[in-house]
Amino acid sequence: MMGLALGMMAVCRAETPPLVPLPVELNESEGAFELGPETVIRPDRTMRAEAEILAGELTRVLGAKPKIVPAELRILHPSQIEVIVNPDIDQPAEGYALRISPKGVRIVGKDAAGAWNGTRTLVQMLPVEKPESGKVELRSLEILDHPRFGWRGMHLDVGRHFFPVEDIKKFIDWLAFHKINTFHWHLSEDQGWRIEIKKYPKLTEVGAWRDSSPPYGNRNSDDGVRYGGFYTQEQVKDIVAYAKARHVTIVPEIDMPGHMAAAIAAYPEFGNDDIPGYAPKVETRWGVHPYVLAPTETVFQFVDDVFTEICALFPSEYIHMGGDEAPKVQWEKSSRVKELMKREGLKNGHDVQSYFVKRVEKILEAKGRKLIGWDEIREGGLSPKATVMSWRGEAGGIASAKEGHDVVMASNSHLYFDYYQEPAAQALAKGVEYEAIAGFLPISKVYGYDPVPAALSETEAKHILGVQGQLWAEYFKDYKKVEYHAFPRMAALAEIAWTPLERKDYQGFLARLEGVMKHYEAAGVNHGPVYREPKRETKDGSTVSTSLGIYQQFWPELAYDGRDETFFWADRELKTDDHFTIRLAKPLENDATVTVQTGGPASRNGDRLENGVLEVSTDGSEWTKVADFSGGKAAATAPAGTSQVRIRVTKPQTNWLILHEIRIE
Repeated sequence: MMGLALGMMAVCRAETPPLVPLPVELNESEGAFELGPETVIRPDRTMRAEAEILAGELTRVLGAKPKIVPAELRILHPSQIEVIVNPDIDQPAEGYALRISPKGVRIVGKDAAGAWNGTRTLVQMLPVEKPESGKVELRSLEILDHPRFGWRGMHLDVGRHFFPVEDIKKFIDWLAFHKINTFHWHLSEDQGWRIEIKKYPKLTEVGAWRDSSPPYGNRNSDDGVRYGGFYTQEQVKDIVAYAKARHVTIVPEIDMPGHMAAAIAAYPEFGNDDIPGYAPKVETRWGVHPYVLAPTETVFQFVDDVFTEICALFPSEYIHMGGDEAPKVQWEKSSRVKELMKREGLKNGHDVQSYFVKRVEKILEAKGRKLIGWDEIREGGLSPKATVMSWRGEAGGIASAKEGHDVVMASNSHLYFDYYQEPAAQALAKGVEYEAIAGFLPISKVYGYDPVPAALSETEAKHILGVQGQLWAEYFKDYKKVEYHAFPRMAALAEIAWTPLERKDYQGFLARLEGVMKHYEAAGVNHGPVYREPKRETKDGSTVSTSLGIYQQFWPELAYDGRDETFFWADRELKTDDHFTIRLAKPLENDATVTVQTGGPASRNGDRLENGVLEVSTDGSEWTKVADFSGGKAAATAPAGTSQVRIRVTKPQTNWLILHEIRIE
């Protein structure tokens, strides 16, 4: 198993183990089970493959791979982990019972997915490192657990940026770790077609490559570097099998009729080539582009051919057709489309969109699959059996559920993980490579989301299949950036998708998340911050004063609050003798090093201090210069007895001032 670390177990019996998502029911009892090199895994015949994965994970902790002994042999072992399926247990689909006693661990699933979910809970209770004794003590408990929703999904866009097979497998590992069972794989975009289609080789020969991409920090420019990549069908088969072994269903998306510039560049005859100025290319900039598929019989044959190969690769019940952000401009100019509208009685572009969606639905139905699409597929009238993925808030989901359609909630207000997870200026202060598309979505807001809108009745709410987080990749140039945006918000998603509403508790979640974060760190996951709303106070009761005004809520206290991610930001140009002064809570007992850093990419102008001095005082009236600022930085020794530290401007400057955490150590 790739990239998966094991979790740290809380040892205090008064604490809930650091499990995310929180189980439906957890009861502790006396005693403990000692897991060691002699422990064996006893799966039934349906769980042998899953037991092999579990054995690999236990190897990291025990130093040796546990033996696997088939449960059917009925040989009792003094130290064992049973993994079995019993459809007669009192649990819904994907549910399980996990019992730890001094005699061993017993995991019983309602089905194979349930038993697998039980192994994920066990993995989260294991230490991240091999203990010196070579043995792990697991306290006795019983868990009865099942998911709130059947669709617990994460989306990943590989069209804007391409991620290698090994990274996709890492992503799947972590989905399974969090009991997320659906991977929505966004495989086509204006900026790149990412999957081999044998009948249409130019889709990857031409459509998988673009001439340039916008660099971080300047989204309206070009880096001039050819970029691309795609997955062969053999690679896709490998990934699908890898996901299936971990009970993750891959739902592929081929986005149409919009977001098709790359495909149309490869095969221009599939676009609206009867309009003026027609010149398709693989797009190099982000955003919504005008090139859409023409609603012709030739195109519908192309769609049929593509989905024939897609369905052969992906066994999922659902196939995602996108359907979002399809501009109608080219259709409105096309004489062929005008003839179609007249022939079919279509009044406008929205009706053409509906016509297109319904034709695609028939194609998928003929292959035994269900159509799912973004909420724009409602335009002009929703196809009778279509499932809606509601991303533009909740309105599309509410309307669809009221009409009797199934819905997956994917609202951009709470579930778009390509948004900043801390204020944009705070993120960009770390560097332009932290640029995100827009928005601000802290983990607390993700956790606070309820996928069932209050506007739905109990009957209508049954149409909510589940919930999904989105990772659009315009600003993910590598997989490390994917990780930064996905984690730890994926953990919050897992809990809102699994845990009963009445069991949710944000403070309890944060406490358990500390253990989960150890999993990330042990595996080298480049996770983002758990954003905490800053308070206007210093770290130790010291006070600050400044002659400068304050930009937004970047208060002066944030430059001395003990948090590297926060900072002070002035709201005007600097004048001679402007100051920023810290009155320490108590004078320094010994000499201390003072370091100050100003400026940063949160501001287009840098906003660093060009001319200034660092000064100290024992009484606030007599000041001693200890350093000059150079390149926006200053460092010096403050002598014992120092009670105040001051930054003073020595020459005017037009730029404002960003002041990062001041260190006095």
